[in-house]
Amino acid sequence: MSDLANPTGTLDLAYEACRLETAEWAKTFYLGTLLLPLEKRRAIWAIYVWCRRTDELMDSPEAQTRSVSELADRLDRWEEKTRAVFNGHVEDDLDAVMADTLQRFPQSIQPYLDMIEGQRMDLTWTRYPRFEDLKLYCYRVAGTVGLMTQGVMGVDQAYTSAPWSDCPDTSDAAVALGIANQLTNILRDVGEDRGRGRIYLPQEDLERFGYSEDELMAGTLNNSWRALMRFQLERARDWFARSEAGVRWLSADARWPVWTSLRLYRGILDEIERVDYDVFNHRAYVAKVNKLLDLPRSFLLAQAR
Repeated sequence: MSDLANPTGTLDLAYEACRLETAEWAKTFYLGTLLLPLEKRRAIWAIYVWCRRTDELMDSPEAQTRSVSELADRLDRWEEKTRAVFNGHVEDDLDAVMADTLQRFPQSIQPYLDMIEGQRMDLTWTRYPRFEDLKLYCYRVAGTVGLMTQGVMGVDQAYTSAPWSDCPDTSDAAVALGIANQLTNILRDVGEDRGRGRIYLPQEDLERFGYSEDELMAGTLNNSWRALMRFQLERARDWFARSEAGVRWLSADARWPVWTSLRLYRGILDEIERVDYDVFNHRAYVAKVNKLLDLPRSFLLAQAR
């Protein structure tokens, strides 16, 4: 296909494939999307799958067998394909749902290109000297998701209906939530990332708390590690707090889903504490029953602007 033409039935099947993939690989995130109206949730599923495809170019088991040059070529081709979709050129079902999403919710290509740049960082960056370096990476691979989805979520008309109203800018809060989520991923996945030779915790923080790379690679649990992790968790919580200020601007049908996703993802930090920061031998996650129990709490928060 070379244009946006796609039979409705085929498009519905493609969106359903995106739903299934989101449900399988992003359970906490998926629960939040189910609270959105159908058109918005389908758009979010399409964006999620595009992001997952981008991530898998670097992080899938198959990708781990490829050379740096092969991975770089792969990212270059993906960028070309993404630019083509934004220009209306469709070659497969994922292209079709993305093109349909972009028609319904127009947005800039820049966050998508920035995310690809984040994957390029993984070609050469296996250590992050300072938090400022890590923050750039977190923006590119996750803060961008906030920018991709904010147009889908929309702004409450109560803030835009008057002639003198200025539409509030939710970008900073959207980016902050993405950075918070990525910092949480990093803390949860320290044990897995070391197996790929990557340490995302800033080197300046390891030095500050007297915890060595060798200890991290060996999965050493000691007081230095616990102090280091407490500091990292508080930093992540601070980014979640920054994101909260923007939720009140969102449209009424988006506030509950966003509050739910925010609170449940932040709950992973509590689980890391519960296992005494042993992310080497335990994968921290929020239990399904706790997710369900939090839904009414998030609903109540969503009623306030």
